[in-house]
Amino acid sequence: MAQLSDDCFAFGGPMMSVDEAVATIAARVSAVTETEWVDLAEADGRVLASDVRAPLALPPFTNSAVDGYAVRSADLPRETEQAFPVSGRVQAGSLSSTAIAPGEAIRIFTGAPMPVDADTVFMQEDVRTDETGKVVLPPGLKTGANVRPAGEDIPEGHSALLAGRQLRPQDIALIAALGLTRIRAKRRLHVAVFSTGNEVVSPGTPRGAAQLFDSNRFMLTAMLKRLGCEVRDLGILRDDRTSLALALMDAAAHHDLILTSGGVSTGEEDHVKAAVESVGTLVLWRMAIKPGRPVAMGIIGGTPFIGLPGNPVASFVTFAYVVRPTVLALTGTAQRRPVPMPVRAAFSYAKKIGRREYVRVSLREGGEGILEAVKFPREGAGLLSSLVDTDGLVELGEEVATVKPGQMVGFLDYSVLL
Repeated sequence: MAQLSDDCFAFGGPMMSVDEAVATIAARVSAVTETEWVDLAEADGRVLASDVRAPLALPPFTNSAVDGYAVRSADLPRETEQAFPVSGRVQAGSLSSTAIAPGEAIRIFTGAPMPVDADTVFMQEDVRTDETGKVVLPPGLKTGANVRPAGEDIPEGHSALLAGRQLRPQDIALIAALGLTRIRAKRRLHVAVFSTGNEVVSPGTPRGAAQLFDSNRFMLTAMLKRLGCEVRDLGILRDDRTSLALALMDAAAHHDLILTSGGVSTGEEDHVKAAVESVGTLVLWRMAIKPGRPVAMGIIGGTPFIGLPGNPVASFVTFAYVVRPTVLALTGTAQRRPVPMPVRAAFSYAKKIGRREYVRVSLREGGEGILEAVKFPREGAGLLSSLVDTDGLVELGEEVATVKPGQMVGFLDYSVLL
C-alpha cells in the first residue's frame, strides 16, 4: 500500500485554492511501485509502468497509400500527359517479383509494398487507359506522392509510448501494430469507498421516512473504475465516532486510498473529522471552490484519506478536482488539467472574488454558429437532475465576479472530468 507520513499534507493557512490543492497532491503523494504484465485485450485504462519501444518500424516497409499506378520519379510526365505500359500488378500482402523498368507503370493497391525502384503512385481516379491498354498519366505529380515510407509513423527503436501514460483505445491499436501482446502496467489502485450518515440507506433496503437512498457511493465507485481503480464498496458508516474510526483504520491497512462522502463539515453531527483525527492526521481543507468547499484530506496509517461533501453535485465536482489528481499521482500518471472550451454565456451570474465556481450548463447552437451555454434553471448542490440534464460545467476563475449574456466563458464537458 502507498505509505505517507502523518504530516505530509499539513496545512494551516487560509482557504486553499483549487490549484494549490492539486499542486500539493501532485508534489507529495508517492506513486505505487508494484507492476504486472497485462494482456493487450485487458490493457484499456491501465497505466504504463515502462516505455513501449518499437521493435520494428511503422510501417515496416514502404507501401502505397492509394489504389493506383506506381512509377519511377525519373519518368514522371512534366508538361503533358503520357501513356505507360502496365508491366505488373502488386496486391496488398504480396511482393513485386521484379523491379520496375524505365518507362513502365505497375498496377498497385493500398498497403501493397512498392516495387523496387518505384517511388511515386498515381491515384486511379486521376488516370485513364487508352485503346491499347496503356495507362495515361497526367503531368504535375510530385516525386514521392501517395507513398508511405518505412518508419514514417514510428521509427524502429523509438519510444512510442512513455511510462505513466493511461492507455486509451488508440494507444492499444499502436501497441498491437507493433506486434506486442502484453504491456507492463502499474498495478491497479485499491480504493475503499464509504458513505457516512444516519440519513442514508442502500438501494434495495428499507428506507425510513426521514432517510434517503445513497447515491454517492455508487457514483464515486463508477468514477473510480473509469480511472482504472479496483474499488471495494464498504457500505455506509453511521454517525458514531468510535465505529467510524475503527472502520477507517481497518480500511487503511488494506487500501491505497480511502474515500468517503458526507460528514466532513463542522456541524456537531459531522463525526468524520474527529474519527480521522483519533486514528491519524487530518487537515480540513476549506477549499475555495463552489460547489464543494467542505473537503477533508489526511493520513491514516500512511494511507491517504479524502472526505468529500455529502451533496452529490459537490461530491462530483470535488472528485474531479481532488480525487482524480490524487489517483493520477498515486498511479504515476502525468497530471493534465482539463482545458475549457470557449463558449458564449446565455445566462447572468454573480460570484465572490477569490473562489472558483462551476456552473452546470447545457449547450445549444447560437447565432453565427457559436455554441452557447445555458445555465440549469435551479440552484442546489443536491440536485442530481442538474448533472443528468446538463452537458458539463462552466468554469469561473477566482478573478471573475460576474458573467453577462454574450460573454465568452470556459466550458468543460463531463467526459473530460472523468
